[in-house]
Amino acid sequence: MRKIGYLFSGQGSQFANMGVDLYQKAPVYQQAIDEASAVLGIDLVNPDNMDDPKNVQMAILAMSFGIYQTIAHELPQARVMAGLSLGEYSALVASGALDFKTAIALVKDRSHYMEQAGLQKPGSMAAVLKLDPQKVTQICQSIVGAYPANYNTATQTVIGGTAEGVTQAGTALEEAGAKRVVPLKVAVASHTPLMQAASDNLSQRLEDVHFDGFKIPVISNTTAKPFADESVKTTLREQLIKPTHFAEDLKYMQEHFGIDTLIEIGPGDTLSKFAKKTLKGIETYHIDNVETLNEVKTALETEAK
Repeated sequence: MRKIGYLFSGQGSQFANMGVDLYQKAPVYQQAIDEASAVLGIDLVNPDNMDDPKNVQMAILAMSFGIYQTIAHELPQARVMAGLSLGEYSALVASGALDFKTAIALVKDRSHYMEQAGLQKPGSMAAVLKLDPQKVTQICQSIVGAYPANYNTATQTVIGGTAEGVTQAGTALEEAGAKRVVPLKVAVASHTPLMQAASDNLSQRLEDVHFDGFKIPVISNTTAKPFADESVKTTLREQLIKPTHFAEDLKYMQEHFGIDTLIEIGPGDTLSKFAKKTLKGIETYHIDNVETLNEVKTALETEAK
């Protein structure tokens, strides 16, 4: 029997008309999108709304939960879950720790807080390729306004901060041996101190949010350990201002839960690629349309019976 972990996509891998075919072919998925639309007062069935940058965080959460619900009772149960940044909210819902309707409304506000913080303190981000993450960290520490934001793999670290700080860091990183420093098309510097205002607002918003116990463990990007019942709100608040450690999450999942198969849920296959670069012998799948859904079912559903 396979030892399965689920990964939930973050922001950045969204694509035009995502989920349209799933809505037409998968009734359980359709129900999730309709439920999210009702909570938000936005018709997510309309591709224009689903593709709108202002709706993207909610759209990804709705899509991811809809896919999860579609496969939850047909495939082997996951031993552990993780998501990248926004994807953690999808994982929290799938784990049973957070109600879906509550999560959709919460993520809508989180998205707004991040947008407002970005207007107050504009930022930029860049992917650093082929340079040791520790070296990236050291160089960022020497430059005002530059911070490590995402430790994705041993060969890819994303930095963020002020435009000037990221530019200066990029030059220094290339001089230190980075193969490339690639600017990202973003308006905010996520997972850096520039998101402090968003973190403060989210902290207040979370005061009235109820979390249940975890039916399936979820590994935090911020701590690289399982979310704990007593500190989940603190961890989510800190996630906005501290770097993500996705590579460490993957290692934890394999070392502590023995996973040999990962299924990425949500748009794109970015996390599957990170996993392939990080874990030896791992088998990966991703689901973001009807074709990939059927592929995974064919490969795995017999093992759930």
